[in-house]
Amino acid sequence: IHTSLSKNDKNDKVHLLLEKVGLSKEQSLRYPHEFSGGQRQRIGIARALATEPEIIIADEPVSALDVSVQAQVLNLMLELQQNLNLTYLFVAHDLSVVKHISDRIAVMYVGKIVESAPTDSLFNKPKHPYTAALLSAVPVADPRIRSQMIPLEGDVPSPASPPNGCHFHPRCPYASEICKKEEPNMQEIEPMHFVSCHHFKDIQLKGIE
Repeated sequence: IHTSLSKNDKNDKVHLLLEKVGLSKEQSLRYPHEFSGGQRQRIGIARALATEPEIIIADEPVSALDVSVQAQVLNLMLELQQNLNLTYLFVAHDLSVVKHISDRIAVMYVGKIVESAPTDSLFNKPKHPYTAALLSAVPVADPRIRSQMIPLEGDVPSPASPPNGCHFHPRCPYASEICKKEEPNMQEIEPMHFVSCHHFKDIQLKGIE
């Protein structure tokens, strides 16, 4: 992409990018197999930064890494976000990772956003039954606390042939007739907290303090 740069300028840019992600310029001469998984992920981040983007879409960027390496890469991403004024669209299934890095979270079910809120609001006060079920599955690092995971019956439907009405109704313990017939609209129930559910006013859901 940087075709206007001379060879020396390209090398200088590569060295600068490597240093930004915690690697050394000497490592630019190594082969891929000589890097660890965490180092390869840092190189992937450096490649994404090469075009000086304003937004980076990161799809499961740490799921294949050990937990200790995950923390290093996540902290690097947060540091780069501040230093370079970046926006991330961070896609992940690990809610502890999502909470650590996100200012705002959107929960999706069968290809549709069912709830969207600032991170603390969503974790503390979920308003959609699917969000509450996801949060209940987060393990607690205390053997004295018994898990209270909310079981969901049935399987996730195919996005190519979703159910009528609310896509979640076949698995939802609060579903009623209207849920089977009408798809709920996304509503702002608190400042910046949106939910798509017919019964959000009638049900009390438990979050994670």
